[in-house]
Amino acid sequence: MSDLTQLYQEIILSHNRNPKNYRILESFTGMGKGNNPLCGDEVELYWKLEDGVISDLAFQARGCAISRASASIMTELLRGKTIAESQFLLSELLEFFADPDPGVEMKGHLGDLKALSGVKAYPSRIKCATLAWHALLENAE
Repeated sequence: MSDLTQLYQEIILSHNRNPKNYRILESFTGMGKGNNPLCGDEVELYWKLEDGVISDLAFQARGCAISRASASIMTELLRGKTIAESQFLLSELLEFFADPDPGVEMKGHLGDLKALSGVKAYPSRIKCATLAWHALLENAE
């Protein structure tokens, strides 16, 4: 196993064991739910928009390490971003997963999401990695 692969696995396991923003917001302006019936992953997202910017974002989830880690990473990455910026980042993530070139790398500004790059080799797990993103963006105003 390469050092980079091991680092990515450690990031995923860390976010799964100690997820960031794993809570229900007391005061929120939006909420979304996602479900992956194929594997049983479930996520609930809570966010607060202030002047069109995500000022807080939290989640609760049951499911695999990939879906929980992705939701945790997402809550950190999207704080301070607009919904449009969030949609752009999701489109870049989906573009990476859809690219048939196994040598293509995920763009650097996607931060810890790079840890999910190994999911590309397992297309059935892409839904796990994007579940929280869809729950947010399909329900955001």
